[in-house]
Order: sequence, then structure tokens, then C-alpha cells
Amino acid sequence: MIWILLAVLALGGVAALPLFLENGRQPVRRLRRGGVPGQLAKLSQGTTHYRWLGPARGPVIVAIHGLTTPSPVWEEVAAELARIGFRTLVYDLYGRGYSDDVPGRQDADFFLRQLEDLLAHDGLDENLSLMGYSMGASIATAFAARNPHRMLRLMLIAPAGIEYREDGFTRFCRRVPLLGDWLHGTFGALVLARRIAGFGAPEQVRLLQRGELARQGFVRSVLASSRGILAEHQREDHAVVKRNMIETLAVWGQRDKAIPISALGTLAQWNRSAHHEMIEEADHALIATHATEVGGHLRRMLTEER
Repeated sequence: MIWILLAVLALGGVAALPLFLENGRQPVRRLRRGGVPGQLAKLSQGTTHYRWLGPARGPVIVAIHGLTTPSPVWEEVAAELARIGFRTLVYDLYGRGYSDDVPGRQDADFFLRQLEDLLAHDGLDENLSLMGYSMGASIATAFAARNPHRMLRLMLIAPAGIEYREDGFTRFCRRVPLLGDWLHGTFGALVLARRIAGFGAPEQVRLLQRGELARQGFVRSVLASSRGILAEHQREDHAVVKRNMIETLAVWGQRDKAIPISALGTLAQWNRSAHHEMIEEADHALIATHATEVGGHLRRMLTEER
């Protein structure tokens, strides 16, 4: 009898391991205790952290970051856009940065509700310029497809939603319920840490990502997004963007392994009106490693120099 009891306790301990690991991470309210740069908005799903970068006045660009790197990843690109007078609104997606951890499937509806709430909070209604990086580009595209009458332009950097390559561990966890949740909750942080170590971004960006691994909700959010918006195919969304003649620029890294350069050709077929720029030496970290070049392509679009 005692052996059965010990076996049950052992199995219970193993099953509870993801919860134990998660409880050992920092809750976001504790991270915010010492103050945060920018502002906090209480929205319908939770509190969202956001900042305005650039001049106090000027046309606005709303920037949406990717899967694992919070809003500071935009700082260098925003500085490039500030040179021509643009203000950039950056914010942390739920489960990242200083924004709340909001449970549930992180699909397009989930992220669009946060974006809609934030736009309403800051009085941004129409003539919108959205800029998205990787998963953030999927969010921007989904918003444009559902709100074409509100859009002025769409700027996509290494956009997901077209062709997206994931590792075998993530693919298994995404496809397999329960066991996938347990594996990701137990080993996901280790896998992400190795991925970050191999990421070609500057050290300050990798520090941001490693910091995310120490906060509650982040590891769970990565899996929720992998099962949600990153699993969504956006061919029809891009077709809507094309039909409504929303000006679109896509910037690509030729050496990108997460979003292969073949996605450029696919998007060119879906939306023949989109303009494309490729940075030859860049990989998926182009927003950080080649911020000047990315900003230059965006500036040319915004000033109609191309």
C-alpha cells in the first residue's frame, strides 16, 4: 500500500512541476512595483503597458512587437522614424513586458481586442499606420483586414502568417494537448533560453528576452500564441488588404530562418501591390541588427521617396 501511495505522490509531483516552475517566476505586478517607463492602461482584458517614442507632435505609427521580445525592441527603429517627425506608439502584448498575463488562446481575436482597446484609450480611430514585426505583423495584417476603412498604411517586418518555421519541440507541444502543455511548461523555458542564445540579436535584446523568461505568464503565452495566431494562415487577410488598396511595405531578411525569404514570393502573389525590400545580411533579428536599414526603407515609404 505504501508503495502505491508513494507512486501516486511521485506522479502528482511530476504533474505539478510546470506549476511549481511558474510560481517561481516573478509576477508582473512585482515587476511594476519599482515603476515602469511609459504608462499603464486598464483595458477590458487587463492592464497594458505602452510608451510614446519620438516627438511630442506629429503623425502616429502604432508598432506591434513579436512573439518573445517586448516593446523596447522598437526603440532604434522608432528613433529612425523620429528623424522625419513621426511618433511611434509601442506597447507590450499580454504576457510580455509589463503588460498583464491574460490566460486563454492567443489568437487574432485575442490580440485585436487588446489593440482595439488601446487605440480607443489613446483616441486613435482612423488613418492608421500599423507597423508589425514577425508575429506583430500578423496582428497588424489581421487588424487591417477587419478594419480596412480605418487604415492608411501597413508596414510589415519579417511578417509571420505566410510561411513560419518552428522547431520540432514547439510543433509537438502546439499539436498535442495536455502532454504538450506539460512538456512546454516544464522544458519550454530551457528551449527558449537556447533559442535566445543562438539568436543573432545584440546583447541588449537578448537581455530583454532572458528577462521575459523570469516573469510569470511568458512561457505559457508563447505556447498560447503558437497554438493561436501563429497557426493562422493569412492569405485571405492579405487579399482584403490588396482589394482595399492599403499601401503595404514588407521588409525581409535574406538569411531569416524563422520567416524564410520564400515568403516574399508568396506574399507577392497574394498582394501584387505590396512593395518589398530585402536586407541581404539580415536574419530574423533584423529589427535590432539592421535597424538603420529597416528605418531607411520605412522612411522612404513614409516620405514617398521610393
